[in-house]
Amino acid sequence: MANQLNTGSLDTLKAGDTLLVEAKQVNGGKIQIEFAEVIQTNTKNTGINLLGLLNKSDDRFSSNARRAWMVGEAVDISESFGIDVGPSASWYAKDNTEFLELGILNPVVQGYKCKIVVTETTTPTEWQADNIETKAKRKGKGGDYITHDGNYIFSNTSAVLTNEDTKDMHVFLTPDSVGITSKSKAHAAVSTEFDELI
Repeated sequence: MANQLNTGSLDTLKAGDTLLVEAKQVNGGKIQIEFAEVIQTNTKNTGINLLGLLNKSDDRFSSNARRAWMVGEAVDISESFGIDVGPSASWYAKDNTEFLELGILNPVVQGYKCKIVVTETTTPTEWQADNIETKAKRKGKGGDYITHDGNYIFSNTSAVLTNEDTKDMHVFLTPDSVGITSKSKAHAAVSTEFDELI
């Protein structure tokens, strides 16, 4: 089945579906593509998320979709997905950057579905360690930090090609019952942990 533009949106995305949201021109003449997926996990059905329902008009709660970004060459992206992301596509400018709306529901490449896999870890990348306030997992925007065995949790996503069920591919760490609230404690813990890795 060929990938078709404008067949899905973030507003209508359902669990298990993937959306190729948009393309963005980035440095070096490369193109960054954005995927979104409402992740299904192997956890027991816990019912409807009441917090999300009571805040559905709040943009911060509007989409439970996880995101993943990939960067590639325009010619290779066009060939892989069968879509035009070259100079002749309908790019538009926003915040001094060129974007291309795609809205491809359940994109495929070479007969394989594009899916997002989530991997949580307590080992930050250098960039995550330098941006702890925005990259460590928290209980909502500005909430307490969520920890695992006393360490901060960092959530990474990747886009993969597979026709298999991805529920068992995700790695979610069990959170401690009490998180850390202090930014200075967060910096100290991550800096120490990261320095030991170098």
